[in-house]
Amino acid sequence: VQLQASGGGLVQAGASRRVSCLASGRAFNSYSVAWFRQGPEKEREFLAAVRYGTSRLYYSDSVKDRFIIFRDNAKSTVYLQMDSLQPEDTAVYYCAAASCLHHDNHTTARYYNFWGQGTLVTVSS
Repeated sequence: VQLQASGGGLVQAGASRRVSCLASGRAFNSYSVAWFRQGPEKEREFLAAVRYGTSRLYYSDSVKDRFIIFRDNAKSTVYLQMDSLQPEDTAVYYCAAASCLHHDNHTTARYYNFWGQGTLVTVSS
C-alpha cells in the first residue's frame, strides 16, 4: 500500500486543522493506520491509530483530548482532526500503515511497514 499525507500548513494557535492520509492499493480495510509526528529536534511521537476490522482507536495521552482519528474505508482515507493547536504541535505529521497488526503494537512505530511522506503543520503563536 502507498500512503500520501496532505493537509498541512500554517495555522494560528488555537485553530483547528485536519490532515488526511490517502491510501492506494488493495485491501485497505485490512490495514491499521496511525499518525505520528516529529517536531524540530524531537523524536518521532505516536499520536493516534485506528485498527483494521474493529476500528478500535488508540490515542497518546498527550493529544487524546484534542485530536480525533477516523477512517473512511470507502475513500481509503484516514483523517486526523486536530483542535486547539499550539506552537508545540508544530511538526511533520506522518501516517503509517500495517496489516493485521496485533492490538499491543498499535502505538509503536517499528511495527508499521508503510509510511507516507509527511505533511508539515506549523502553528504560530
